[in-house]
Amino acid sequence: MNFAQFLLILQARKKIVLATLIATVAVTVLVSLLLPATYKGSSSVLLNTKGVDPVTGMTMPGQLMPSYVATQIDLISSKNVALRVVDQLKLAANPAVQEQFREDTGGKGTVRDWLATLLLKKLDVVPSRESSVIEINFKGADPAFVAAVANAFADEYQKLSVQLKADPMKKATGYFTEQIKGLRDQLEAAQSRLSKYQQENGIVSLDNRLDVESNRLNDLSAQLVMAQSQQMEASSRRSVASGRALDSPDVAASPLVQNLRAQLSMADTKLAEVGQRLGRNHPQYQSAKAEADQLRASLNSAVASTSNSVGNNAQILGAREAALREALAEQKTRILQINRSRDELNVLQRDVEAAQRAMDAASLRLSQTRMEGQSDQSDIALLNPAVAPVEPSSPRLLLNTVLALFMGSLLGVGFGMLAEMLDRRVRSRADLADLVQIPVLGEIHWGPARARSKLGMALMPRRVRLT
Repeated sequence: MNFAQFLLILQARKKIVLATLIATVAVTVLVSLLLPATYKGSSSVLLNTKGVDPVTGMTMPGQLMPSYVATQIDLISSKNVALRVVDQLKLAANPAVQEQFREDTGGKGTVRDWLATLLLKKLDVVPSRESSVIEINFKGADPAFVAAVANAFADEYQKLSVQLKADPMKKATGYFTEQIKGLRDQLEAAQSRLSKYQQENGIVSLDNRLDVESNRLNDLSAQLVMAQSQQMEASSRRSVASGRALDSPDVAASPLVQNLRAQLSMADTKLAEVGQRLGRNHPQYQSAKAEADQLRASLNSAVASTSNSVGNNAQILGAREAALREALAEQKTRILQINRSRDELNVLQRDVEAAQRAMDAASLRLSQTRMEGQSDQSDIALLNPAVAPVEPSSPRLLLNTVLALFMGSLLGVGFGMLAEMLDRRVRSRADLADLVQIPVLGEIHWGPARARSKLGMALMPRRVRLT
């Protein structure tokens, strides 16, 4: 079927098309006039999508998620909000409403649930496509009532959003309060162990004490090194003094030995002179010899004494070295003990610091959750409150009439095509070719008769057009 055939069918079935169109429009207009007027109250709210909490100033990533607006729509249309609206408007206390509830449900259930279900059926929540505004629509027969219900839904939605945010914070506040009690006990126990350890070990400041003991250890180490070098030198002098005393520098440097040696040299010289002049048995010779022997004995005694003093000095230096070595070992032991005490004290101090940090973190979190739990700030703002509508939202006579014209035209065309299918007629050359499945050789067009004379009509030939 081509477009020309379609137009021929519509022209042939124009009565059916027109009748269907007129009937559809008439029924639509009649129904629109008979339906009761319905009013729509609209209240719009604005969602804070900046993602920043007004109390703590922290970022709230939940508000940045695409499902945030859908969640808020579900929250507005929840039964919890509807029950709050019923309580706010005190609808359940109306005797007429209670009577209607008993008639509709036979007394089963509660009036609040029944009213909440009715309100949700007439509620329509519409989000904006490119903004964070949500429109709350409620339809009813009373303009003032629909505006009050729409505003009540917006108000209760704000309150419920605040409650849903504050209730978990209140529970968290109780949890953190209990945790802080335990953390405070742990902190006090750690501080008590630290204080007890300091009192038992007499620790005031380990750092200062360690510095003093370290300086003392360094001094002892330096003294030991010096004593060792002195002892080595003294040992060398003692070995020389004990073997060849006269060759010892210590013996040679002794003033007494030097004096005695000088006197002995003079006595030997005198003895040699007397021996040349006198005999060995002469009293002067014997006197000079006795004096020389006495000086030699004194010299040997002074040399031995000096050698012994060098040995005693070496022994003293050895004893001093041993004492310094022992003192150094004791000082090392003392420093190791101080380091061990400092390590134990550091462990106790770290326990105290860890307990203090945990206590501070819990206290900070408690303050924040307590503030959030007591906050009545909402991230939802009422943008446009609902007002009582002046004109009804439905039925719309003009819109319904335009839609009826469109639908009536479609139905008329459909009925016309149905009638044509039930009673198919040949209306064009294409219909004939489709019907008999043979080519069409000619087409006769019959025109209306004109007013002519009888002679002209008799003489006028019949027109035939071949194609």
